[in-house]
Amino acid sequence: MKRLRLMVSVAITAITMSIAAIPVFAETEPNDSKIVPLAKAHAHNDYEHERPLYDALGHGFTSVEADVWLKDGKLLVAHDEVDVKPERTLKSLYLEPLKRKVTQNQGSVYKGSDQDFLLWIDIKSEDVATYKKIHQQLADYQKMLTKFSKAGVNESAVTVIISGNRPRDLMENQAVRYAAYDGRMSDLGTPASNEFMPVISDNWTKHFTWQGEGEMPSEERDKLNRIVKTAHNNGQMVRFWATPDLDLPNRKAVWDELMKADVDLINTDDLPELQKYILENDPNPTQQHIEW
Repeated sequence: MKRLRLMVSVAITAITMSIAAIPVFAETEPNDSKIVPLAKAHAHNDYEHERPLYDALGHGFTSVEADVWLKDGKLLVAHDEVDVKPERTLKSLYLEPLKRKVTQNQGSVYKGSDQDFLLWIDIKSEDVATYKKIHQQLADYQKMLTKFSKAGVNESAVTVIISGNRPRDLMENQAVRYAAYDGRMSDLGTPASNEFMPVISDNWTKHFTWQGEGEMPSEERDKLNRIVKTAHNNGQMVRFWATPDLDLPNRKAVWDELMKADVDLINTDDLPELQKYILENDPNPTQQHIEW
């Protein structure tokens, strides 16, 4: 009997030690009380980080991007269709965690801050069917979402922006929306209201040849300034993707020009480096994204 008790005791001890050795992420959600929310920080392909959303929040990002596919009635998050997994849903990776944060922080994503937060949903599958599912799902979270209607904009903690395959006609004709529309450079200077299209974003390489080597050509710097001025005059933000992000010296040179031109969102996959850069270079890192 004593031998049996000893064996049981050893087994329990081994199990206890094994459990203790397993990494425990009790602090899954970052303690954001000391994190500075950075208005210009945009997490490109955020879902590819080890902890989608939470890594961005841990570095003060106030704008994150999730690519979605409509598969078997679910909104699945992945860049390519072959990579979709049934457990990686828009709801589980973004909507539910954001709801918890907003509830915990009494109406904001970051504790003690009224900084607005942007959730970009980039539609990869067919536009109309996917957007209808998105709209249906967003309605369940409407208390934390900015609402767009004939009466105007009712701003809340999280503003959703639809990018990628965007069903413009459908969205423009909705009586109530829980998301805004992501414009392109072809929309710059058009009569589109910022209540429908609060942002102009586009591929950097389609409009600029400069990739951060040497001085930025003066004509391209002037073009960048004109783009930003035109958008800002219409109450719209500006964002570029496909800017240099791997070559560190070139990346910093481009970030410098984006910062000087007052581009609203800086795109990156390198969260800690952009956080460090903005804190060192932006005199007003917590400015609001949009003035409705």
